[in-house]
Parts: sequence; C-alpha cells; structure tokens
Amino acid sequence: MSTTPRPLEGLRIVEVSSFVASPLCGLTLSQLGAEVIRVDPIGGAADTNRWPVTADGNSIYWTGLNRGKRSVTANFREPEGQKLIQDLVTESGPGGGILVTNAGGRAWMSHETLSAKRSDVISLELLGRTDGTPGVDYTVNAALGFPAITGPTDYAGVVNHALPAWDVACGLYAALAITAAVRRRDQTGVGAQITLPLEDTALAIAGTLGYLTEPQLGVGSRPATGNDVYGTYGTDFVAADGGRFMLVALTPRHFRDLVAMTETGDAVAAIEKALGADFTSEADRYTHRGILTPLFAAWFERHTTAEVEEALATSAVLSERYRTFDDVVESGVLQQNPLFTELDQPGIGTYLAAGLPARFDGEHYFAGPAPELGSSAGF
Repeated sequence: MSTTPRPLEGLRIVEVSSFVASPLCGLTLSQLGAEVIRVDPIGGAADTNRWPVTADGNSIYWTGLNRGKRSVTANFREPEGQKLIQDLVTESGPGGGILVTNAGGRAWMSHETLSAKRSDVISLELLGRTDGTPGVDYTVNAALGFPAITGPTDYAGVVNHALPAWDVACGLYAALAITAAVRRRDQTGVGAQITLPLEDTALAIAGTLGYLTEPQLGVGSRPATGNDVYGTYGTDFVAADGGRFMLVALTPRHFRDLVAMTETGDAVAAIEKALGADFTSEADRYTHRGILTPLFAAWFERHTTAEVEEALATSAVLSERYRTFDDVVESGVLQQNPLFTELDQPGIGTYLAAGLPARFDGEHYFAGPAPELGSSAGF
C-alpha cells in the first residue's frame, strides 16, 4: 500500500444529499482522500432504505454510495440543527468550507448565508431542471429524446434506460467542479457558488455528441438503430446454442477479420462491387449493414458459443459475449481485477467493492465501509 498522500487529503466536504448524483460526488471525493461528512435528517433522507436491499431490509444502495464517509444527523427544521450544519461547513478549518447538496432552497443553507460566516466558502448545489424546478434522471432523459431511439427498431413506443446515466455524469461533473473550485481558492482565496442542473448535464453531453446538433443543421433527429452501432459497423449475433455476442468493426482491419472469420470473403466482395461500395469506409459499412449482417449471422448460427469465442480470441474484431450480472460475478472477473477489494459492510455483509477507477501511480484508491446513520455525532 502506497504511503503517498491521496490528492485531496486535507479537504473536508459537508454533503447534504440523497439519491445518486450528490452522494456519488461525495464518494468520489472521499476515494480521492477528502473527509466527507454526510448530513441527513434524523431518521434518514428519502434514500436511506432505497432498493436494492438485503433480506433484512438494509439498503445496499445507500451503503454503496456512502462508503468512506462520516454520518451526522440533524433536525433540519430546528435552529439548533440548522446551526450544526452551518458550523460544520464554515468552521471546518483551512481545507473545509465546502458544501455539496441537492437539498437546496433553504435560506439558512444558502451560499449567501454561509459566505457571510466564511468568505471563502465553496457551495455546490445540484438542481433538477435548468430553471431550478424538480427533475430526476428519468424525467430529464424523457424530455431529451433518448427513449425515442432506444430499444428495438420495430417497437413504436419509448424505452427508458436502465442505467441512470445523467445522474452518474452529473455526480462526476460535481466532483470535478469542487476540485476546480478548491484549486481556484488555493490560488486566489476566493470561494465559489456553483449550481449544476441535471438537465444541463444531459443537454451538454447530448450536444457534445451531436444528438442536438444534427437537428439544428437540418439533418434531423438521429434514427433508432436498435443494437446496431450508429455510423459504423457493429451489431449483435446469436450462436447456434443461444449465446449472444456484440461485435464492432470500427476499422478496416476489424472488418477484414470479421469477413475472414465468417468465411464470407467472396460474397462480401461481390456485394461491394455490385453496390459500388467501399467497405474500408465506416459510412459504407453502416449504410449497407442490412445486407452484410445476414451474411455474417449465418456463420454464427452454424457455430456454438464456445466455437465463436475461440474464433474471436484470435481475431482483431472488438467483441464480447452478453452476460447477466450473475454471469459477471460467477466468472471471477471481480477477483481478478485490482479495482475490487474485499469490504466488510456492517448490515450488508462482506463483498468485493470497487475503488476509484483511475489509478494513481498504479494504485486504485478505496473507501472504507459506509457508516451507520448518525454514527459520527461528536467526532
């Protein structure tokens, strides 16, 4: 274990939050070495018992997002509780004066109130929608257009995503914003009032990736493509015994290997000539995927999952077999990956928990178990 201090050691973050984005921000900062104090209402916030839970009703969700933190509870409705939170933020030493919250709208916890007590305070408030009204990942996603292009192409309805992607991105943006504000404060002595709407996070990413640029340029909304990868050649195939694989041929080499593996060279060359296409081009591989895919699919239908895996192991084609979460755990991949370490979480049990994905000098940073609610009072 490295004795080198973690990058954010010496910082103290007060987190008044719930659900995903704000706690994920705190977890990330904790893994990087900051002391993070989560403050909940007495009895816990709305996510204290959120699913998934153990057979005993303990929240796997809550403990997963609050590893390595301290836990304090306070009565948010009483002046004593409000003062406790204010003091935690403003009297926390040179590395303190930092608040992360998605529970804003309270005058006693506003940036103006806190900065009157400590001029260099840094506050980050996560909002739902841009105008400050409530919004969650799934409502933001619905308004943005992604459900309309998610799911099977022959399905006329909308399909929500299973991963709360905007919550995750927003939480990581929040952690970045805090570290940037601390950097600026170290240089200038100036604090920061940061607001970060979930809606703006989603809009920014959708715009950056072109989803919102295309309609502005007259191209129109991107179409649904099902399991086909937009703009290149990639789709899923099913082996003779039901194993399902995702393949992506991003480069000409990938595509050549796919053709060679599926023994379709003559047929693909004939199609390329007949169509006047150039399959070294991503655009042409994507445009003519409806003709190419059945050719490749016939090979998969003649081979078992094991045979497909063996062929792909010697191929440059980007590929992976579809797995369930149970499959991933049973495969042993967690034990083999240094990203995971054994964690004994009271109320939950012992399991392999992930650390910070980034390695610093070859080392992953890990957070300890989540605290019991309110267990850090008087620390």
